[in-house]
Amino acid sequence: MIALFTDFGLHGPYTGQMKAVLHQMAPGIPIIDLFADAPVGNSRASAYLLAAYAGWFPVRTVFLCVVDPGVGGTRPSIFLEADGRWYVGPGNGLFELIQRRAQETRSWDIDWKPKHLSASFHGRDLFAPVAAMLARDDPPPGQPRHDDADRRADWPDDLCEIVYIDHYGNAMTGLRAAMLPPGARLTAAGRVLDRARTFSDLPPGVAFWYENSNGLAEIAVNQGRADRDLGLAIGGPVEIVA
Repeated sequence: MIALFTDFGLHGPYTGQMKAVLHQMAPGIPIIDLFADAPVGNSRASAYLLAAYAGWFPVRTVFLCVVDPGVGGTRPSIFLEADGRWYVGPGNGLFELIQRRAQETRSWDIDWKPKHLSASFHGRDLFAPVAAMLARDDPPPGQPRHDDADRRADWPDDLCEIVYIDHYGNAMTGLRAAMLPPGARLTAAGRVLDRARTFSDLPPGVAFWYENSNGLAEIAVNQGRADRDLGLAIGGPVEIVA
């Protein structure tokens, strides 16, 4: 299958145009909408989201990933294989956590050239065709990478920030819950939050953090909205209190 991970949002033509290319070049291969609302232009926050969610997909899945504020600039266009899954997109750190946590990884610079390459829409003109080629099991259309321009060694293994606000107002962090000390509390927007197992373990209106279904530490308010009730936003800092 091909999984889409973008910051395009749910409105406008962008996702539809990429899907049209995929259907033409890889007919019959399922296309999954994973994220259409990844943090806009924020490859760092998106990198922690992608790493948390990609592991739930089977090997040979192709992730078509477009969070690309530097489109048309000097950032490389790359694809990589990590633990049997493919990732296609900009070399701007978006795949840093995928590469760092994988047991086996290889990366390539895209050297395939389309007849027409828009300066502002590589998702449609470059990344979608390459994703389709990989989904068809074509030979990798690139050359092995020989530099680290796509890597971000200074990014932490776990990010003490809000990286995503979901439809319900819950705030995902870039922290893996399994990496936190037993009994750890989190501080966000001046509030100290205890850990709970799930929403219904606490009275309505109580704020807490829990391990979400994909292993991230997530901040929530039972029957409320953490973003509104606590004043949380993407990029907001989170502290660990032992």
